[in-house]
Amino acid sequence: MLYPAIFDLHCDTLTAFMDVSQDTFLSLERPESRTQAMTALRSCAQGNDTLNDPRHQFAFCKIPAGVRWAQCCTIFVPDSIKGADAADYYTFHRDSFSRQMSTLEGLLSPCGSAEEVEKAWSTGKAAALLTVENASALAGDLSRVEQLRRDGVVMVTLTWNGANELGSGHSTDGGLTPFGKAAVREMEHQGILADVSHLNDRGFFDLLDVCQKPFTASHSNARAVCPHRRNLTDEQIREMVERKCLIGLNYYNAFLRSDGTKATLEDLWRHVEHFLELDAGDCLALGSDFDGADLPPCLNAPKQIVGLKEFFRKKGLSPTLTEQILWRNALDFFKANVKKSPA
Repeated sequence: MLYPAIFDLHCDTLTAFMDVSQDTFLSLERPESRTQAMTALRSCAQGNDTLNDPRHQFAFCKIPAGVRWAQCCTIFVPDSIKGADAADYYTFHRDSFSRQMSTLEGLLSPCGSAEEVEKAWSTGKAAALLTVENASALAGDLSRVEQLRRDGVVMVTLTWNGANELGSGHSTDGGLTPFGKAAVREMEHQGILADVSHLNDRGFFDLLDVCQKPFTASHSNARAVCPHRRNLTDEQIREMVERKCLIGLNYYNAFLRSDGTKATLEDLWRHVEHFLELDAGDCLALGSDFDGADLPPCLNAPKQIVGLKEFFRKKGLSPTLTEQILWRNALDFFKANVKKSPA
């Protein structure tokens, strides 16, 4: 029997910057809060199995029995942490990921390729893939790209909301810097996926002139459906379809609908329909943003995501296309574009 499967391209659970006791997020964007943010985040993650805390939106222990699950777990670097501090911050959470992989080895396996995901699934374990959100983790040092890949990192979101050494996020207006262009080329060489979620429009089109391989938008929706700058324009989606890229549907309420009311599965479906109208069926995947955003109750836990299979089928999607969105497109994309883990 082949059990259901889910492949999720993005969650913030590893760095645990959500205060689960208050259901709120730490303030991380103000430069003056850098020391406070570092202290709070380290305290939150120190010695804790953040990836298996049932108080979080996502936890490996919350995956329904029998479901094959692959989860990209990001090291989120706030814009307020720069340079050597950002590198140290990355190292701290890389070590936390490694420790948790050992602690939770009976439940999951760390994976650096699609082949390793399939091996984990074959042994009844979930798959955990390490990613980075905000390439300030490179601290402006190109040689760190190779180090990230040796650490098992499979994907790097180039920016967060603001500017870093590579370029500008959606709240700023600059394009890719010369270092950013060099970093993208080196990421492609090392087999790390470049992720354009959070990158602004100017940076996106700069990337098109630089990249030689398919890239991702790990957690972004359609701007034509919800007019947020974090979502993708139709022109961007068409470019990604043409280049055989990968797009992860984001469950964040503000990226699903713009009127401030709680989103429903019908709002997610409107984005799916629009992507399909743009022939993105082979590019569409899941990018939850678990523990990084305000998610509606219908999408805020693994159980609800497994239920998307039945929901999509009721909306008229074929079994093949449903499986593609839930896991197959992501797995096939990683097979084609991510090198096997370094020895």
